[in-house]
Amino acid sequence: MLTTILQNLFNALQWGSFYSMIALGYCLVYGVLRLINFAHGDIFMMACYFAFFIATFFIGTFTGMPGPVIFVLTLFFTMIATSGLGVFIERVAYRPLRKKGAHRLYVVITALMLGFVLENGNLAVLGASSRRFPDMFGKVIINIGGVSLTNFKIIVILSSVVVFVILHFIVNNTKIGMAMRAISYDKFAIPLMGIPVNKVITFTFVLGSSLAAVAGILFGMSYPVLDPYMGMIIGWKAFIAAVVGGIGDIKGAFLGGFILGFIEIVVVAFFPSSYKDLIAFVILLVILTVKPTGFFGVANSTKI
Repeated sequence: MLTTILQNLFNALQWGSFYSMIALGYCLVYGVLRLINFAHGDIFMMACYFAFFIATFFIGTFTGMPGPVIFVLTLFFTMIATSGLGVFIERVAYRPLRKKGAHRLYVVITALMLGFVLENGNLAVLGASSRRFPDMFGKVIINIGGVSLTNFKIIVILSSVVVFVILHFIVNNTKIGMAMRAISYDKFAIPLMGIPVNKVITFTFVLGSSLAAVAGILFGMSYPVLDPYMGMIIGWKAFIAAVVGGIGDIKGAFLGGFILGFIEIVVVAFFPSSYKDLIAFVILLVILTVKPTGFFGVANSTKI
């Protein structure tokens, strides 16, 4: 019994780590722009494909290169490529709407359409066939008292914690983080103080897209089957996790991802796997009914 509980605990931590890293990307953009970047799940999907092609290139070109070195290089270049995609989306799609003072509804529609463009663009260019993520280094199974862990699972869990710590430091202990929090508080007064708003927003998209890149390469290593629609359901779940934790607060987004991961694993342990999403979302709906702002969220007040 204890072995089963511990096994499910580590499985939940792994899935929660994926959700948390993606949810943090939603949280960053929303915290600065009050914008839900619904294309973020598909940016995660593109990060998986960027990592696939970059890793395949290094493995095929430098046959004697050690696996950990390939992993580090793949992670570095995937973060650059995914950040570039995030900045491109912000410049081309969101910034023109922001300059024109477009209604939030138009921004939401644009974000949804961007997701469809990325999905179907990938489908048109690469085809519908699934691709297998390359093995950069072998899977190592560690058995501790009947509980099976893999090196991938440990890397994923530790990476999510490291990502959260670094992000928390950037947001709370750096000048750019202070500027991000200031824009979130009053975006109209910030330009009067000499803060370059567009540069801060660009940095926010770079940071959020980099988180999607880390999640993408770790997901590809753990579950090495890629398809153009893989980011849709994971993106929506991560968004819901961010809302449950309290979107706009990085602690809430981080916690929300693990809450969703634990709920899903517990549901699968007691019910057929086909009920996983149904029961998990019902539980999350109940949580939001009781606490609409999420665990760490604070209700916003508007002066009239």
